[in-house]
Amino acid sequence: MANIALIGASGNAGSRILAELSERSHMVTAIARHPERIAKLPGVMVRQGDVHDRAGLAEMLRGHDAVISSVHFATSDADALIGAVRDSGVKRYLVVGGAGSLEVAPGQRLIDQPSFPAEYFEEASAGVAFLEYLKGVKDLDWTFLSPSALFVPGERTGNFRLGKDSLLANEHGSSISFEDYAIALVDELERPAHVRQRFTVGY
Repeated sequence: MANIALIGASGNAGSRILAELSERSHMVTAIARHPERIAKLPGVMVRQGDVHDRAGLAEMLRGHDAVISSVHFATSDADALIGAVRDSGVKRYLVVGGAGSLEVAPGQRLIDQPSFPAEYFEEASAGVAFLEYLKGVKDLDWTFLSPSALFVPGERTGNFRLGKDSLLANEHGSSISFEDYAIALVDELERPAHVRQRFTVGY
């Protein structure tokens, strides 16, 4: 059992990660701008927080075993968010990443493909920049977990594959449910295998 701070606990991915952490008996400080949207679950303490308030967030994170952030890259600031984690003294940091930086062929990223949806470009670009920023961070044991191209509500099956920097796909395309993604992330939290690395999960 660990004491985890989860930033963005009310979102699509964050709410599933929160449920997975609670199910595995971790103690969680669940942080969101709108705490009333956070599910009430065993072992969960709800807090209101702002990802742009570096000092306030750092104080909220202090004393935890690990921090997980599940926030939109385009509406957050990498320097403030990562800075808050560093200022808190917590060394383990897991990030709900994006798929845009994954390769579809050697040297060819998903975000650069002509078919990449324009409506997701801003968020994906910010996610690429966030990962590049993290790669320069040497004082955190960070992990960036990229989902597959389709990151959607679904079932908690426990049947998925892990990869490194290449987009995972099968005969049905490239996808992962929020529920199975949460399993992969909490597995990494409990048994670190990708410290200061990005990896990916998909069917």
